[in-house]
Amino acid sequence: MKELLTYIVQSLVDHPDEVSVTEHKGIGGETVFEVRVADGDMGKVIGRQGKIVKQIRILMRAVAQKQGKKISVEIMD
Repeated sequence: MKELLTYIVQSLVDHPDEVSVTEHKGIGGETVFEVRVADGDMGKVIGRQGKIVKQIRILMRAVAQKQGKKISVEIMD
């Protein structure tokens, strides 16, 4: 799942080599993915009114649900 998220974010930004996705366990066994991108690419990942990041979260939760897992996607500055 980390690879999928990395691929999606790298496809959206101008500097794909600066994309960093870290994974750690959150509360209640939930997996938290922290996404970091270059400063100029932050708007491309978040999108107008947060629409792009919302769709990324929906997609990743659907994949996780199929695997019986719970996840969260955080965009870090």
